[in-house]
Amino acid sequence: MALATSNFVIYHTDNPYTHDFHVTCQPYSMPKPTRGEVEASLANAIIQFEKDHLGRGPLEARVFIVEDLILIRLRGVLTPAEVKLTQTPDGQKLIKEVRRQLLEGSRPLLEAIVEDGTGSRVVSLHTDISVKTGERIIVFTLTENLERRFG
Repeated sequence: MALATSNFVIYHTDNPYTHDFHVTCQPYSMPKPTRGEVEASLANAIIQFEKDHLGRGPLEARVFIVEDLILIRLRGVLTPAEVKLTQTPDGQKLIKEVRRQLLEGSRPLLEAIVEDGTGSRVVSLHTDISVKTGERIIVFTLTENLERRFG
């Protein structure tokens, strides 16, 4: 029988003939997540962030690890009211500015999501939203080349 704790796996045997009880401890480490697992986890966290902090989640979220970058592509982020506003140049500017300010105000939370998900610190964040396609791109630059970690 084995018992897993956060730091050790404890094996014990109980000999029914001698009633000997023996405990041995071996270091136990959680398996490291794969590249795909990290990308999927970040996509789910970003979708939840969008729902919680912007009121509506994207229709699709994809995350790509590219060397020391995390590239996030969100499709279908505009609300029906925003789609209506995109019909004028002033409305397009307004949507871009409001979305930029909303994201900038939540920047510490976004950085924490990425840092927790990757184990690497965020150096910078860049973003833009297309009022034509309703797509948003977010790029995080990290302190570590994650492709080296995942091979």
